[in-house]
Amino acid sequence: MIEKIQIVLNMWHEHFANEEHQYSEFEKSDIEYFVACLLYNHFAFSKALDTMKTIDLSYDFISECGNEYDEIMKMISTINYDDELESLEVLQNFLSESKKKYTVDESYLLNRLQYHIDAMAQRYNQNVDAVAVEFKNPLDR
Repeated sequence: MIEKIQIVLNMWHEHFANEEHQYSEFEKSDIEYFVACLLYNHFAFSKALDTMKTIDLSYDFISECGNEYDEIMKMISTINYDDELESLEVLQNFLSESKKKYTVDESYLLNRLQYHIDAMAQRYNQNVDAVAVEFKNPLDR
């Protein structure tokens, strides 16, 4: 794992080890999920769906993440790669490594994000642009 990402994880795992910082539905895997979201937003993938160009972070997490947030954001902003495929690979590897730490139930958010990332990876592999998501009623009326 990239050293800067490991530092970020260590900072937030230490911070959230204090139960006073944990919000009502806190799971340890939330830390990896939100770090993955920060990386995703930072990398700004061109083949992301229009509705997923950025991922909003949970207010509960942000409100409890402590004074480390600014330092962590500065660190995240220095993780840069020459091309989007390299960034995508880093994010996919991070998610895979993160999921190994947790049970299937604890990995719910990580799995949800990986589903989106894997779909985006297919667009890169097939060299196709994202198509807008259309929300339609599946029933003909």
